[in-house]
Amino acid sequence: MELRVDGKRVVITAAASGIGRVMLDVYRDAGAKLFISDIDPKGLEDLRGSYPDIGVMACDVAVTEQVDAFVDGALAAMGGIDVLVNNAGIAGPALPVEDVEPEEFDRVLAVNIGGQFRMARKVVPGMKAAGAGVIINLSSAAGKFGFPLRTPYSASKWAVVGFSKTLAAELGPFGIRVNSILPGPVDGERIRRVISDKAETRGVSFAQVEEEFLATSSMGVMIDPLDLARLALYLATDAGKAISGQSLSVDGDTRYLR
Repeated sequence: MELRVDGKRVVITAAASGIGRVMLDVYRDAGAKLFISDIDPKGLEDLRGSYPDIGVMACDVAVTEQVDAFVDGALAAMGGIDVLVNNAGIAGPALPVEDVEPEEFDRVLAVNIGGQFRMARKVVPGMKAAGAGVIINLSSAAGKFGFPLRTPYSASKWAVVGFSKTLAAELGPFGIRVNSILPGPVDGERIRRVISDKAETRGVSFAQVEEEFLATSSMGVMIDPLDLARLALYLATDAGKAISGQSLSVDGDTRYLR
């Protein structure tokens, strides 16, 4: 079955690299019109050069004024927003809770859950007026398990699950579907930084922590970002028209985190 979103107007946050960049490519190949954000100037410039058909704007999702300007730009460029993918997130520190600075904790929550709130509150009125819409929020396996040395991150990702479930109940009567995706450890630069930070904090090797990450799932694998992008695409198509309020894990059967 070929999944298509021809002509659908899609906004993706933090799409200049990583998971967001893969999602951009998958949605673009499926026929979407796209408007994306990031905070990386070089990444945004590269996108402008590679994809002149895509709307691109710098935006820190933790800053309300920047979110409002970004969504206004998307609406002006595309005439509406059919799909919002709240992908922006940061890893935060890998430290014992007593060593986490309050400013670090606040920053993680401001981006990982506050950013999703800011985007949703700005996008929802247009979706309500249209009587349809899709919101996809990126959570994590850390949104259903405890995650030692990662209290800010785990707290934020648990919050995403509750936020998504509540939005689905609130917005369902308006034809708007909301789901969260919970990846396991995703292959890429971010997870390598997390592994390195945890190894340093614990005084053990990178290889040991990496092995422990893989051991948390029955399949023993890192997650391919393409698998997340394909699920996000499915949720935006008519094939997923009855799916809302769900926390969908793509994690190789993760059983715990450590």
